[in-house]
Amino acid sequence: MSQPTFSVGIDLGTTHSVLSYQLFDDTPPELLPIAQLDGQLTITALSQLPSFIYFPHKEEAMPSASQDFPWLSQPPYVGLGAKTLGQKTPGRLIASAKSWLSHTGIDRHAPILPLTEFDDVDKRSPVDASRTYLEFLSHVFQKQHPEQPLKDQQITLTLPASFDPVARELTVEAAKSLGFEKLNLLEEPQAAVYHWLSQHDNFREEISLGDIILVADIGGGTTDFSLVKVADNDGDLTLERIAVGDHLLLGGDNMDLALAYRVKAQCEAEGKKIDTWQVNAITTACASAKETLLSQDDVNEIPISIPSRGSKLFGKTLRTSLHRETVTDVLVNGFFPEVSIDNLPRKQQRMGLGTQGLPYTQDPAITKHLAAFLTENSQDQSPSGFDPLAPQAPTFIKPTAILLNGGVFKSRHFTQRFMAVVNRWLTDAGAPEAKCLSGSDLDHAVAVGASYFGMLKQTGQLRIKAGLSHSYYVGIESSVPAIPGMPAPFEALCIAPFGMEEDSSTELSAQTFHLRVGEPVTFQFFRSAAKQLDQFGDALVDNQLDELTELAPITLTIPANSQTAGSHLSVRVQSKITSMGLLKLMAISEAETFPIELNIRPNT
Repeated sequence: MSQPTFSVGIDLGTTHSVLSYQLFDDTPPELLPIAQLDGQLTITALSQLPSFIYFPHKEEAMPSASQDFPWLSQPPYVGLGAKTLGQKTPGRLIASAKSWLSHTGIDRHAPILPLTEFDDVDKRSPVDASRTYLEFLSHVFQKQHPEQPLKDQQITLTLPASFDPVARELTVEAAKSLGFEKLNLLEEPQAAVYHWLSQHDNFREEISLGDIILVADIGGGTTDFSLVKVADNDGDLTLERIAVGDHLLLGGDNMDLALAYRVKAQCEAEGKKIDTWQVNAITTACASAKETLLSQDDVNEIPISIPSRGSKLFGKTLRTSLHRETVTDVLVNGFFPEVSIDNLPRKQQRMGLGTQGLPYTQDPAITKHLAAFLTENSQDQSPSGFDPLAPQAPTFIKPTAILLNGGVFKSRHFTQRFMAVVNRWLTDAGAPEAKCLSGSDLDHAVAVGASYFGMLKQTGQLRIKAGLSHSYYVGIESSVPAIPGMPAPFEALCIAPFGMEEDSSTELSAQTFHLRVGEPVTFQFFRSAAKQLDQFGDALVDNQLDELTELAPITLTIPANSQTAGSHLSVRVQSKITSMGLLKLMAISEAETFPIELNIRPNT
């Protein structure tokens, strides 16, 4: 196997993907110019690849064949052209594949995307869609570096810190199907911190021992929060990731859609009917108008043109406007409201039936989700200098520095409101205001930070201590007499504590369990981001189980071998975290070891 020439970082994003690469030295990283089709099916090169796949109708215009870029001439289309065409025909467009990859309620290997009734669309699974984006980037990289194929490089793929073990392993599966064997996984908030470190040789002058850095990553489709603590290691400053928030399907796309529905309501108030298909065109127009209104103080109004099908009601085109006041009210006040630290997101009871789709976050108020994250992670993490448990003081973790990432924060309106809300929480609690760490490339930081991380890992230099971002548990059935009308009680056994590091394992050698063999059995897994003090082997019962998030169950049959089907085998439990942070669970008997993994494939 050849030695890699480059450390490559790939931000496989929900709405955009980016590739950065650098040599294993002090050479600055470079962004890969990604050749792709635009909306007119001509070739353009951009630093970002919109994460969209479009399946054209057989009668749609086709791009001209190109000897330089042959993969662009064959459908389905990927990138900007796919996004543009798909806005007119959403039923032919795959979007948010990354969010589908983390959806525990579906078979993520099933060809379900796009959700459409078109018979001529070759549907793909979330795993296949992710593979398609990686394959596209591989083609572009190969074109630019014909002697250095991407599969031979040291690749760091980024993913949300809140991804569960299944979603992590599915990401690895998509990459390895293309021959990417020299592979690292890195959490996106960590990648943003690595990018910031790469831009600040004097970072020790900007952050100090005991600092807690809040990393807020708000992109097109998701919101992620992480906390990184500045610690001491034999006199040197080290960074330790100490908390990770929930995976929130909430971001810039929600904002564009919110504006579109405000414009729709505005038009309907004037007696003009807006069809569902027209909302897609309004959303696209609002996305562009939003950026202008939030970045240019001298512009107070942007005209919006809405296409029609020639209705006599409003001719060929309906015209309206989007005003600065509307944008401020809907976006700044709607998504970043000025709330108190104890104002948490609302939770509505889910209905029993619903349309097939993603589990979108119910409350759009990002500052409320941040308040929940900081209060849930308040245990013994606040820096010294004040008492977080003082009378009448809110109990929440107090960040001393904030690193913002994601395209949403390109608008100073969101940045200023976010910082103002957090700092008001801090001052109300008697804590100093947090400083905003500047210098981040909001569109490319994750990919660039990933390539920098790969270089540091290869050379054994500075790394952020992380490990598992959640504590993981497996359900253990209790041995008690059956009681009519009551399900058999069980406890949740901690099999992997928060922070358990890669390339490590642990075993309960003094405790044995019964493993049923020779017939189908179900294993139930749970996780928690807040229960950071639980250790391997700790058991939770009764009301403690309410603090856990239930993962998809696994049904499988452990081979009986010489045992009678349905009998029990005495086993010990061992957990292992692989070099890429994947969780493996084993049941060990005297004769053999049985893997009980958080399966990535359904049983057939």
